[in-house]
Amino acid sequence: MLLAKTLRSSTFKWALIWITVFGAVVIGLFSYVYWSTAAYVQSSSDRAITAEHTILQKIYDGAGRGGLIGNRPTLRAMFDTLPNGDHLLVGKEIDDLDAFTKKIKTAFLWGIALIFALAGVASVSVTRRTVGRIEAINTTSQAIMQSGLGKRIPLRGTRDEWDQLAENLNSMLERIEALMAEVKQVSDNVAHDLRTPLTRMRGRLEKAHARQRNGNLDQSLIDDTMADLDAVLRMFSSLTRISQIEAGDRTSAFRTVNLSEIASEVVELFDAAAEHKHAHLAAVVDQHVLVTGDRDLLFDAVSNLVDNAIKYGREAGRVTVEVTRNGGALISVADDGPGIPISERQNVFKRFYRLEQSRGTPGNGLGLSLVAAVARLHGAGVEMMDNAPGLKLWIRFPLSARS
Repeated sequence: MLLAKTLRSSTFKWALIWITVFGAVVIGLFSYVYWSTAAYVQSSSDRAITAEHTILQKIYDGAGRGGLIGNRPTLRAMFDTLPNGDHLLVGKEIDDLDAFTKKIKTAFLWGIALIFALAGVASVSVTRRTVGRIEAINTTSQAIMQSGLGKRIPLRGTRDEWDQLAENLNSMLERIEALMAEVKQVSDNVAHDLRTPLTRMRGRLEKAHARQRNGNLDQSLIDDTMADLDAVLRMFSSLTRISQIEAGDRTSAFRTVNLSEIASEVVELFDAAAEHKHAHLAAVVDQHVLVTGDRDLLFDAVSNLVDNAIKYGREAGRVTVEVTRNGGALISVADDGPGIPISERQNVFKRFYRLEQSRGTPGNGLGLSLVAAVARLHGAGVEMMDNAPGLKLWIRFPLSARS
């Protein structure tokens, strides 16, 4: 994975380009030195032979054979006496050595200068490109600090690591922006939902304060006030639990659990509630559909789904809880009620969000938020679909290794 990313990296591609350029320069330099040296040696030898021939011919014409013998060229030599008394002399003329050395030095200096020039160009090019991308991120960060989370880092369409970084940062900004909007919405909804029970409690207390004590009326007031306080406490308890789930604090309790068993227990628990609404509640489960998770949280999530299906389904309707193996462990809850419009299906997972038709039904809009939080904690996907009529909501879990 890391090797594949490295090979796709634009930095690696630029390094490869400049390595190729440097390689070409070095090869060109050595080729020049080789061909220049070969050509120089050959032409120098030809000129030396021609010049030597001309000089010796003139000497011979003027002084004969004796003049040729007295000629003494500049050379380096080694002299040695062999064991039998013969003399061995090895030498080479070095008149062209200085010119050859100058040519090599010139080629070497030009090569070094060219390499340094290319290194400078490469450094400036790579640094400019890197600084340019970093500056784009810095500019966007400054704009976000000044004007809000609506800005995004521009992409260049190169699909390199810089574009991937920008995409990840943009996704992070979108997530932060969504969370900030959700926090604002939650704050507004909490204030709205608390206003009603608190106003009722204050009104009751004002009436009780203004009238004479009456045992039956006071008891009724206390009961109603406690019911409102219980509703407020349940709201805060649900918020706290959702926050704990989203923080991942419950993963230490993960075990291998049987979804089929959980579904059956939930159906048994809500059987009386279904009968009260004259609804038919049934379970269709495969045996031993195992997942890894927190049993209590899964039980609460399924309970919320069944409670919603009974509460918002039609009178004398049908609610079916199904557990199967279908590309993973799948649990679904279906009803034949009015359903949820497609445009509202993502919103109902937000905290305190309630459809207009459900405003008069008891609840605080946190049930599906808890379901979504439990699903995310377990790496599961949640989806809604039409049941024609009604709604079907399913949660798909990764299968346990032992399932």
